[in-house]
Amino acid sequence: MGVPSHGSSGLSSIWIPRSFLLLLLGSSLLTPSVYQPLLDSLYASLRQSSLFTASTFETWWTVIIYAIIEVTYTYRFARNPQLRLANHPNHRTASPKPLPKMRRPKHRMVEGLTYISPLLLLDLTLIKKYAGVPVQDMVSSGNYHLSSVTKTIHGTFLAPTLHNFTLSSPLQTRRALPITPPTSRELALQLVTSLFIYDTLFFAFHLSLHHPKFASIHSQHHNHREINPQITNQLDIFERLGLVLLANFSLNIIGSHVLTRTLFVLIFVWLLVDIHSGMDLKWGYDKILPPGWASGSKRHSMHHRVGNRYYAPFFNWWDDTYEWACRRRFEKDLSNISEST
Repeated sequence: MGVPSHGSSGLSSIWIPRSFLLLLLGSSLLTPSVYQPLLDSLYASLRQSSLFTASTFETWWTVIIYAIIEVTYTYRFARNPQLRLANHPNHRTASPKPLPKMRRPKHRMVEGLTYISPLLLLDLTLIKKYAGVPVQDMVSSGNYHLSSVTKTIHGTFLAPTLHNFTLSSPLQTRRALPITPPTSRELALQLVTSLFIYDTLFFAFHLSLHHPKFASIHSQHHNHREINPQITNQLDIFERLGLVLLANFSLNIIGSHVLTRTLFVLIFVWLLVDIHSGMDLKWGYDKILPPGWASGSKRHSMHHRVGNRYYAPFFNWWDDTYEWACRRRFEKDLSNISEST
């Protein structure tokens, strides 16, 4: 997470994580056989774990990862005023701004319950449907008899199926998993593609939330004195469910392996907290990626200040395209006014 960059030393040090990322991505795509023994061993262990096969695993995994990352960022935000964007030269007042009101973990139980409850409800009532899992295994995990439902239950996630509730199986407690692990090439391609799809979908969703008809839903997320890591999950329940469902759709639509989903949560949560960090970090992901690719904390902080720019969460392409289209429309309208006069 680092410290602010200073001069050429900051620019050169960013090549450490950048080179590591390039090496990892390149070797994953070009030499998947190098990683296959590790993936085979890891996935075999996970498939034997009752925690990993539980239907609620992804919900609890997300909560744990979020708690670790957000608390880490919040600690740095509170202890390092020089990192805060609000204290940078273009925002600086006579003295550093005081910390915004921060909530302690013990005071955030309601927030946690609000997030977890609807997801656990879905986990415990719907059959999990993952790519690479035979329909028979899905049916069996949902407490159905194979002979009676194989023609009526489909393996696609687009056709949700309720658990067969009985006294002996009152809830959907386990999930059927693929037998074999993915290759490192599949993992890398699925992770990158799903993040791009999510960025596209959330750009459109976020833009709609800034329409006056839906402004009341999104206003809770913008209700703060200074953006900070805790704002990441300061969401209306509708917006929070939309975020989760769009992430799931982005993974499911390309048939992502369940192991991809597990890694996706780690990267996804880190990116969400990073853009809401309110800090200029030396190794922020927007600095690791090539210049102009990623939005990062600075752009998202500006979105929270002005509210009418920079709607995409992670990357710049949709925002840049949208602003180009708005400029073209403005110039065209201006030209039409000039011609009419």
